[in-house]
Amino acid sequence: MIGRASLLLVSFAALSACDQPTVPDSGAGVGFGSYTAYQAQREQELIAGGEGSSVSVLPPRASTDSSTDQLIADAAAAIPNTAVPATVENSVGISAENDFDAVAGERSIEEDAARVAANRSQYQVVEPTALPSRPSGSTTSLVTFALSTQNNVGQPIYKRLIPGAAARQARNCAKYPSPDLAQEDFLKSGGPERNAKGLDADGDGFACSWDPAPFRLAASARNN
Repeated sequence: MIGRASLLLVSFAALSACDQPTVPDSGAGVGFGSYTAYQAQREQELIAGGEGSSVSVLPPRASTDSSTDQLIADAAAAIPNTAVPATVENSVGISAENDFDAVAGERSIEEDAARVAANRSQYQVVEPTALPSRPSGSTTSLVTFALSTQNNVGQPIYKRLIPGAAARQARNCAKYPSPDLAQEDFLKSGGPERNAKGLDADGDGFACSWDPAPFRLAASARNN
C-alpha cells in the first residue's frame, strides 16, 4: 500500500515539472550570448583604446537588405540642412546706434541743446484775431433774395447800358472779402434793379460771382 502511494507521488511530481514554463535567462543580454562576457570584453577594449578613444558600446546592427538602406539614404537626403554656420557675418554692418565709433562722430548732447535753442528763438507766435463782422441792417437777406429768384448766374434780367461795365465790375468786386458781402452791399444799394456800384455788369441780379444755387438746394432738401 505504501509502495503504491509512493509511486503516485513520484508521478505527480514528474507531471508538475513538465507543465512549468521555462524562464529565459535575463543575464544573457539582447543580441549576444552573455551580457557578462560582453561587459568584460567592453572593459578590455576601453582599457586597450586609452583616453580619448571611441569604442562602440553596442553590438553591430544586423544587416538589412539594399532596399531598406536606400530608403534610409533617401530620407536623410530629403531633410534640409538647417545647421547654423560657425561664424555669421553681416555684410551691411551693424546699425549706427550700436556702433560706438559712429555715435562718437555725431553731435554731442550740448550741441543738440544749442541747436534746439536756436530753433526756438526763430519761432513766431501768431496771435488770433477777431473775425470780421458781417454787415447788418440790409432790407433783404441773402437767403430770402436767393429763394425769390429763378434765373441762373449769367442769365440777364435787368438792363445794364453802361460802357466798360465788365472792367468796372472787376475793379469794384476786388474790394469785397467775399461774394456774400458784395451781394449784400449790392442789395443795400438798390439792387437788383439798380447797379449803383457797378457790381452786376451782366444784369442777372447777382453781384460779382455770387451764386444763389446753394441756398435753393438747401431749401429744397429741407422741404423734402
